[in-house]
Formats: sequence, C-alpha cells, structure tokens
Amino acid sequence: MKNAFIYAAIVTIGGFVFGLDAALISGTIKFITAEFGLTDLQVGAVVSAPGFGVLFALPVASYLTNRFGRKSTLQLIAGLYVVSAIGSAFAPSFEWLIASRFLGGLAFTSLTLAAMYIGEIAPAKLRGKMVGMNQINIVVGLSAAYFINYFLLQALSSNAAWIAEYDLNKNIWRWMLGSEIIPAILWFVLLFFVPRSPRWLMLKGRVEEAKAVLQKILPAKEAEAELALISNNLNVDGKESTLGDQLKILLTPAFRLALIIGLTFAVVQQVTGINAILFYAPTVFEQLGGGTDTAFLQSVYVGLISVVGAGAALFFIDRIGRRPMTIGGLLWAVVSLLLCAYGFHSATYSLTADALIALPEALDVNKLQALIGQEFGSDIAFKDALQQALGAVDAKAFEGDLVKAAVNLPSTLILFGVLSFIAAFQFSVGPIMWIVLSEIFSTKVRAIAIPVCAFLNSIVSWAIQQFFPWQLANMGARDIFIFYAVSTFIGLLILSKILPETKNKTIEEIEMELQKG
Repeated sequence: MKNAFIYAAIVTIGGFVFGLDAALISGTIKFITAEFGLTDLQVGAVVSAPGFGVLFALPVASYLTNRFGRKSTLQLIAGLYVVSAIGSAFAPSFEWLIASRFLGGLAFTSLTLAAMYIGEIAPAKLRGKMVGMNQINIVVGLSAAYFINYFLLQALSSNAAWIAEYDLNKNIWRWMLGSEIIPAILWFVLLFFVPRSPRWLMLKGRVEEAKAVLQKILPAKEAEAELALISNNLNVDGKESTLGDQLKILLTPAFRLALIIGLTFAVVQQVTGINAILFYAPTVFEQLGGGTDTAFLQSVYVGLISVVGAGAALFFIDRIGRRPMTIGGLLWAVVSLLLCAYGFHSATYSLTADALIALPEALDVNKLQALIGQEFGSDIAFKDALQQALGAVDAKAFEGDLVKAAVNLPSTLILFGVLSFIAAFQFSVGPIMWIVLSEIFSTKVRAIAIPVCAFLNSIVSWAIQQFFPWQLANMGARDIFIFYAVSTFIGLLILSKILPETKNKTIEEIEMELQKG
C-alpha cells in the first residue's frame, strides 16, 4: 500500500500546480488591468480563460484517457501547464495572455483525471484519503500562490537592489505568473515514474500487466481478489470498450441515479461561489476597506484556512463519511455567506476632507471635493459616484484606496464570514465531490462519466469567474453573497435527498447498491 500512496502523491502534484494557476492570477488583476487597460468583462475573460479552455479539453480528455490511458494523458496535461505558465509570464498583450491561460485551461482536466486514476489504484478503505490528497495539494497550491503574491508585493515597496535589477516594479505580475513554471516541470518529470491504472489495463484486456500493477500496491492475496472482482465487473472478453459504448451504458436506467448524483454535485460545488473568492481574493478583500496591502495579506489567510479545512476533511472523510460531511458543510457555508451579506448590508460610504489628504498623490483629489460629506448606502452607489467624478480608469485604478478612505462596515464580521465559508467548502464539497465521483461510477463508464460531470462543473465555474467583476460592479457585494447563499441552500436540499454514503465500499459494491436504487 506504500506504493499506492507514492503514486497518488505524484499524481496529486498536479493539484498543487492547479492551485497555483488558480490563485496566482488573483494578485495580478490590478496590474494587468492597468497595463492593458481592461474593462470588467475583459478582466473576467483573463481570469476565466482556463475555465473556458477546460470546456474544450474535457471531451477530448475522455477520448485520450480511454484510448491512451490515464498516465499518458496526465503527462500531456503536465506539458500543457509548462507551456501555459511560460506563455502567461511573457505575454506581450492581453490577447496573448488570454491564449496562454486558455491553453492552461486545457490542463485543468488534471483534477478529473487525478480523481479517476487514484480511485482506480487506491484500496477501498483508503480511497477517501488518497483521492482527498489531491484537494490538499490544491489548497497548498492556493496558499503558496497567495504567499508568493504577498511576498512580491511587499518586496516591491522595499527598495531592495534586486527589485530594480529584475525590473520587478514594471513586471511584478509576470513574476507572479512565472512562479508556476518550476512546479509544472517537476510534475511532468515525476509522472514518468507512476504505473498505468490497473482498471484501465483490464479494460484493454491487458490482464497480466494489470496483475503486475496490483501486486505493487496490494498484498498478494488482496491483489488476486481485486483482479477477480474487476474482471467479473468488466466481464473482460478481450474486446475494447469505446467511449460511444460507455455513453450508451451510462444513459441506461442502471446508471441513472449515479449520473444524477454526479451532475448535481458538479453544479452545487460551484454555485457556492467558491471560485469568485479564490480567483479574486484581493479584489474581494479590498471591499472591506483595508487597502491593497491588507487585502493581499487577508488572501494569505484564505490559503491557510483552506489548508486546515482540507486537512481536516482528509482526516475525517473515512471516519465520519461523505454524506454527513457534505450536508453539514453546505449548511455551514450557507450561514457563513449570509454573515457576509449582512455585513455588507450594514455598510455606508462617506468621504471626508481628512480622508482625501491621505489618498495617493497620483490621484487628483480636487475632482472629489463635491463628494465630501455625502453618505452612500451601498458600494454600487459609491462607485458610481466615483466614476462620475474621476472617470472609469482612475476610479478603477484607485478603487482600493478610495473604499478604504470612505467605508464604514463590520469588517471583522465579514472577514470571519469569508474565512468560515472557505473552511466549510474545503471541509466538505471541495474535496468530497471528487471523492464521490471517483466512487459512484463503474469502471465500465468512468472514462466518460467523470469528464461529463466535470464538464458541467467547469461550465458553472467559468460563468462564476467570467461574470464576477461585472456582478461586483452592478449587483454589489451584498447581493452577490445572498445569491451564493440561496444557490447553496437549494443544492443542500437536493443532495440531502439523493446523496448516499459510500465510505469503505469498493467501486463495484457501490455500483450494485446504486443500481438497486
């Protein structure tokens, strides 16, 4: 079983790279907006480009994993991460940056394939922990990204000699995005040392190779028993199963319940709004009025809480079970989101003469004199007034400083709500969705079923990322959090009706139970 953990650990390095890719962009938004003169929708396009790319990759990934195997497809994905990271860091234009990040989105299928691969090599009693390792690495990658962004931002104001030497003041966002290159290369190399999935080998009729892999990860008697169980389940006859065959099987009544559970989980995980916070963390925290430096520091808190929450999930997943952790976590998330909404509902915005003095010298405060003493009851009204006074470009460029100067709200309550929501997500639906997907689908259909669920998950994720800047500008923070809370609560009600418990059961045992209804 030691080898199974080693192989799983290597595969989940892709989760770390994904976490870096997802969170590094959050620190670059202000800088790329200024450099390329981006609108809210263009900012959304940059951030969501990987989420758009994965929509094209998932159908192809299904074919590749079925035709060439999980391992070979993971190696291709690692290579795409390397090329994307290099292209993003050296992007000469907005269009180039979009294209590079889109290419990285093709690699986002690593989450799907990691869950698929690990689910196929993990012993039943350890599957929850081993698939959950990927979520741990994702949040470690997120945390590392927030630390890197914060470190670079602090270095920028230190006036150290190396800042000028490496032109950090002009290219800080390039350094942020470029920090992904080395981990991506490392993952690509290490993937050469993992074996092929034994279930995929059996699917291809390569019984002896499958047996050899199973003997590496299980004691001899357990390996023989597992081989027999897989063989009986697949009814191996030497004929390869095509994706078309798998799709036909997936749509039969026998797999209907499993498919409904998978698709529902795919939507619910994303309508919590998690990627709005993870991908735009400094932007979200700037709304609390702490300024840019504080917002980057608070983003580090998101990374740390994510690690703690995912670590707790990994510890408890095979003790408490998938169902109670999912239902409890979603209820926890709803309460946390409503706390944030209440905090922003209490906010008021008012500029004073003293506050104007403390604003950056680059901002023409004379244009703001007419706003002194006016009180605004929402962030939308205040930002509209700023745009009318300063113009869209300056209002956006100095938004963090202006909100800091004017806002009066329960920032501690909102910060607690955001971090509580992060903990709830990482303890429940974050890792558990991938664990459940790796368990509820038979080997006969998993090469098509898991990517189908991931495809729907990616569509919702892309929409959340793409439209968050527009939502923030047009709906305001309060209504955004209410929207996420209501969506999460609806998902909670549905999953409480249909989600089964799957802990300590083999993939084949779960399949038989779901087919019974």
